[in-house]
Amino acid sequence: MADLTDRIALITGSGQGIGKAIALELAKRGATIVTNDIQAGAADAALEEIRAAGGDGLAVTADVTDGAQVEAMVKAAVDAFGQIDILVNNAGTTRDNLIMRMSEEEFDFIQRVNLKSAWLCSKAVTRPMMRKKYGRIVNMSSASGLMGQVGQTNYSTSKAGMIGLTKAMAREVASRGITVNAVAPGFIKTALTDNMPQDIIEQLLPFIPLGRVGQIEDVAYAVAFLVSDQASYITGQVLSVDGGLVMR
Repeated sequence: MADLTDRIALITGSGQGIGKAIALELAKRGATIVTNDIQAGAADAALEEIRAAGGDGLAVTADVTDGAQVEAMVKAAVDAFGQIDILVNNAGTTRDNLIMRMSEEEFDFIQRVNLKSAWLCSKAVTRPMMRKKYGRIVNMSSASGLMGQVGQTNYSTSKAGMIGLTKAMAREVASRGITVNAVAPGFIKTALTDNMPQDIIEQLLPFIPLGRVGQIEDVAYAVAFLVSDQASYITGQVLSVDGGLVMR
């Protein structure tokens, strides 16, 4: 297991689901965690779980689509711990609709939450990481960003944009010892997928070579590897965690 002792990790959208699983996994490996969520109390509840398991950190309730709130969140983390070593841009959501029915607001909203937030957070942590000449940034993309998905022109666009952001940033900051990679989950069991009808899930399974739905821990393990020193020679890459759904 990769040792993350003395690393400070900020995970956006870590009040629930995949984000919380990532936070718990990195804490288990020794990192101090800055939890974040827009929902009041969600970041605090996640931090309580981390502390109950023997970890520690800081909880920040903030809207990561707002530049001023992002800057304040990063400042709070640096003031508390002196540095930020790891950023996981996990915050995201969906507003699915067919393109002929999708409103301009639905499209713009998803770009703000899924893509702009990652740009804002990456921009905010770049300076402290550059000063230390060390950093690990992981952006949460999706299989939908690689292959497209019916009813998700907004979501697929935002997740494809995360890959472009990853590659451009990786080139910009590599000389300062900062790596930037993306993880592209496939069909993962979360609160969102729990609400899907069973017949829809059964229709999807034949397209997954491993024949099962992924668990949130599968994504957390991939992120834990990419933020570790074991992945120090990996940057600008997209790691699919999808049971073989997308093979390039």
